[in-house]
Amino acid sequence: MLARSVSRCSHRLRRPVSGASRVNVTPSLRFGFGQQAQCRRFSMHAAGPSSSGPPPPMSSAGMLAPVVGELDRIAPSFRIHGSQIQVLQTPAEFYEALKDKIRGAERRIFLSTLYIGKSELELITTLQEALRAKPELRLSILTDALRGTREAPDPSCASLLAPLVAEFGPERVEIRMYHTPNLTGLRKRHIPKRINEGWGLQHMKLYGVDDEIILSGANLSSDYFTNRQDRYHLFSSKDVTEYFANVQDAVSSLSFLILPADSQAGFRMVWPEDNAAPSPLEDPKQFIKESTSLLAGLISPKTAPLTSHDTTPLDKRDTSVYLVSQFSQLLSPDTSTELPAITHVLKTLSLPQYAKSSWTFTAGYFNPAPSLTELLLSTQSHNNTVITAAPQANGFYGSPGVSGLLPGAYTLLARRFVREVHARGLDTTTTLREWRHGTVGEPGAWTYHAKGLWITLPGQTDPSISIIGSSNYTKRSYSLDLEANAMIVTENADLQKRLGEEQRWLQEEHTSVVTREDFAKVERRVGIKVRVAMMIVQLLGGAL
Repeated sequence: MLARSVSRCSHRLRRPVSGASRVNVTPSLRFGFGQQAQCRRFSMHAAGPSSSGPPPPMSSAGMLAPVVGELDRIAPSFRIHGSQIQVLQTPAEFYEALKDKIRGAERRIFLSTLYIGKSELELITTLQEALRAKPELRLSILTDALRGTREAPDPSCASLLAPLVAEFGPERVEIRMYHTPNLTGLRKRHIPKRINEGWGLQHMKLYGVDDEIILSGANLSSDYFTNRQDRYHLFSSKDVTEYFANVQDAVSSLSFLILPADSQAGFRMVWPEDNAAPSPLEDPKQFIKESTSLLAGLISPKTAPLTSHDTTPLDKRDTSVYLVSQFSQLLSPDTSTELPAITHVLKTLSLPQYAKSSWTFTAGYFNPAPSLTELLLSTQSHNNTVITAAPQANGFYGSPGVSGLLPGAYTLLARRFVREVHARGLDTTTTLREWRHGTVGEPGAWTYHAKGLWITLPGQTDPSISIIGSSNYTKRSYSLDLEANAMIVTENADLQKRLGEEQRWLQEEHTSVVTREDFAKVERRVGIKVRVAMMIVQLLGGAL
């Protein structure tokens, strides 16, 4: 078995030349968060030469070699030790960890999220106290403009955050809100606010403090801190944290700036002259062109050998973290890395030597991209599980208006998946489980929002590959939303065990198997309104 050495790195952010007239600083320096990007050299075992006969049994390192070989060509990555990743389990653990990190912040706090709940006063107070205690501390927050201003001029995410700028000044606090270039003109004027997010969102969930970062699918609101189950991994790695700080900084330079205002709304949105592109509302085509120039290099793998900031000895780094992103709405051509990375891994599982592997896939909103469904069902793996929210654990359950139809839409899609499993003769290898802990709207009920993928290789009992982050793995994720994730590939036995515990906890607690017979019951039937609503959204260019 051969060991091969591969150089991995990220890079220094650069502004597009065509936007130089509007730009006076590079993203990595504009708000002081970026550093010159790092690279380092690492080793991974590779498989031996192939033979014409049946493939011989392979070690775990040999099994991983075909996976990492292609991933190295798809996305940037860093090598760390497995102990540098902490797996959190509950919403309360996530919230306490986030607050603890904020309280101890020395230099920077950067938060990317879809939105911050308009009543999250405790979180805002924690940020204020940290900023007051450390005069050198800086805060950068990136949310989505559509979701962040939806309630205006009533209290909103934007009105909650603007006072931070008023108190600490724009030199220390920057609030940015990203607006999709896909919702302009007549669409923007006439599509209801409650559903206009179907045309694209800032969906990344990056919670960084100094040299640590929590990657998650959770937003920052009370339900995500109490009774909305998600996933949360804390990375204690300067390299990983710095990379995602650069990602947030780049997208912030393509976003509106939120400033306090003496108005009923309490804020105003402005497009700074030194942004990296023109406003998406004024010139969406040029916005995409400039965005491509800015982001394409950031998300692509690099080969220049530089020194890592990680102090862990090279021979102790047993875990690769691939930094995979989906920025399809901003890239022309689309060079996003999330879908290609997942595609490669699942195609690898279709090889005969991976017949005794297994996978678990979860998505709170069950609508996997058709290509992803095909890949999952084409693997040689056995004992595979899909976990999704039961209708009663869907956050839209019982909602008024069009959004109340969404649980039914996801039920319809889950039923189609189970039928496809049966049609392919995979009933004994692949099961669908619904997660339910009470009923939305009733006391003590929880909702389910977790998403991710775990892969256990032949001969192992715990996963050695997992992906964590914001993506819902839908057509919308792969065409309209901004997503940031980490694909973990590890030989660390303890980390594998902890990933396995996470997987089993989500799979075994509060879930039950759902079959074709269950979907045939009267109470699981989906009405014509749901089907019509799904068609209308698709015709208008949106997606679930």
